[in-house]
Amino acid sequence: MTMDDPLVGRLLDGRYRVESRIAAGGMATVYRALDTRLDRTVAVKVMHPAMAADASFTDRFIREAKAAARLSHPNVVGVFDQGHDGDVVFLAMEYVEGRTLRELLQDLGTLTPREAFGVLEPTLAALGAAHRAGFVHRDVKPENVLISDDGGIKVADFGLARATATAASAATGKVLVGTVAYLAPEQIERGAASPTSDVYAAGILLYEMLTGRQPYQGRSAVEIIYKHVHEDVPPPSRAVPGLSRALDTLIARSTARDPFHRPPDAEQLLAMVRQIRQHEMTDAELDFGAAERVLPPPPRHDDTPLEGELFLPTREVEVPLNIGPLGLPTESVLDEHLHAGYNDDGGAYDDHGYYDGPGEPPGKGAARRRGPSRGMLAFLVVVVLAAAIGITAWQLGANRSVSVPTVVSLARAEAQKKVESKGLKVRFQEEYSETVPRDGVISSDPGAGRSLDKGATVTLKISLGPERRTVPPLAGLPVDQARKAVTDAGLVVGKVSQQDSSLPVGQVASTTPTVGTSVSPGSTVDLIVSKGTPVPVPSLVGLTEQEARDTLAQWQLGVNVDPVPVFSNDAPAGRVASQNPATGTVYPGTVITVVMSKGPDLVLVPKVDGMSEDDAKRTLTDAGFQVSVNTVFPLGPKKVTSMSPGGNNMAPRGSKVTINVF
Repeated sequence: MTMDDPLVGRLLDGRYRVESRIAAGGMATVYRALDTRLDRTVAVKVMHPAMAADASFTDRFIREAKAAARLSHPNVVGVFDQGHDGDVVFLAMEYVEGRTLRELLQDLGTLTPREAFGVLEPTLAALGAAHRAGFVHRDVKPENVLISDDGGIKVADFGLARATATAASAATGKVLVGTVAYLAPEQIERGAASPTSDVYAAGILLYEMLTGRQPYQGRSAVEIIYKHVHEDVPPPSRAVPGLSRALDTLIARSTARDPFHRPPDAEQLLAMVRQIRQHEMTDAELDFGAAERVLPPPPRHDDTPLEGELFLPTREVEVPLNIGPLGLPTESVLDEHLHAGYNDDGGAYDDHGYYDGPGEPPGKGAARRRGPSRGMLAFLVVVVLAAAIGITAWQLGANRSVSVPTVVSLARAEAQKKVESKGLKVRFQEEYSETVPRDGVISSDPGAGRSLDKGATVTLKISLGPERRTVPPLAGLPVDQARKAVTDAGLVVGKVSQQDSSLPVGQVASTTPTVGTSVSPGSTVDLIVSKGTPVPVPSLVGLTEQEARDTLAQWQLGVNVDPVPVFSNDAPAGRVASQNPATGTVYPGTVITVVMSKGPDLVLVPKVDGMSEDDAKRTLTDAGFQVSVNTVFPLGPKKVTSMSPGGNNMAPRGSKVTINVF
């Protein structure tokens, strides 16, 4: 394929010499190339001609490439350059010497939880950096997770999925970009991608690393898409019994069908992963499955056994991987398998048992014989003896070691009997469980299938049933004390409302749920607080300040005295002139505002004796009085003969002055 590729050997943009094809995908082909200007190896991604011919797509692709180039993170494949060369549109990117996560899973089948976290954590760190910068990857999958030979983890193709999405939208009016196995429900239903979509794909990625397969299987892409939208991702422990329940919880959170129930971005998911790895899983749980990993035997030239050839049971090999949060060494361990043997003289026998080494074979000058030589016979004797010794040792070991039986969900007594029947001891630990009934087995340590010497101890976690807390008695407590009592009970105070009650104001009248109800830890308790029984507002006008306070205290009402007294013709000085509210009903604790009187507003009454009626009325009105006229003789000259109160006396402003006119 490389020899027929016209781009191999071509110098792109006068700078990048294409050396060989690495891979081909749906939108581009990736080549290994030499940057002749900086003398370094790069990966060149060349757009397929159909896409490169679309000018609008090319413009979008360039914009996305420039944006991706600004994303700098040690776990992100760097974008160095973008260019055109005739009809070729390409990206120059960091070249990662190694393999993809997909290739690693094809070699190993599954990873232990510790190894899976070693890949997932740097992947999430890369996605977290992208989410902070406003990117959504949209196509998180094993093919885009690169594992370098020095153990580094890098995520590829940032920005490209978005350019592809835009092109697909323009062409079809609908967007569905990404690999079907890793698409979040909202991407399928609405074409909407967000950081939570990458979180979903990362959860699927973790499931695949732990179980060796994707969670949804189907005969068509449509069937798998349907399951993404309508089914929850199953717990990985269902596919691989013995995996920690903490992993079930982690995958359930990250792959929730409702994006609002997932961690909001990759940084939050990374924090959850680190919390679980460091504080919620034991070393045995993190390394679960390492001892059971079996490497394939070396390839044979012929599947037919040769005459006299011995076949020994395939041995289990613990893969010496050390995948930690800092990276993943990828040195192969397959070379440890034995191949051809050697004879006593140092000459090798070929795959068919013929002598093929220095010196003359037995029967010099004669044709080679098909039967084994004396050296081969000696070799076979050694092999037979070794096999006999190995089988004997295996049988002895089998009598001393047993496998831990599966006891999850069994009742305590039944599980104990099953474990002890294997010659193992049992130790119990009790803890609460929302899923396993009381007295059932939550998990075993070591897990089912692990090999132990007889007499070893297996720890069984026994369910106490769902953990429950009781709503404490709160009626009659002040709100502050009630809040503390709720918190001390392991619950949370919810809504606080008020209602009429015979209890004093501010005391708890009732709760929801009611007192004595059993609820889960952290459940919400709403408080209903008394605001008392409505009382009528008493009249305070004319009372002294102390009399007003005493009267209001009888009704559990407060008093506020306005600091500015007012003139009042109705209330003597030092008495209540007015109040607010003046009438109606209020709740205990309500504050009534009173205004005190400083007595009537007295002014000098002008003397109007001898004035005409009109002049007298005008003079008194201007002075602030009301005027009442008493006509003594209608036909008289209409002069004021007398007045009451008399002139030059003090009278309340606004009061009535009567004049007598003759």
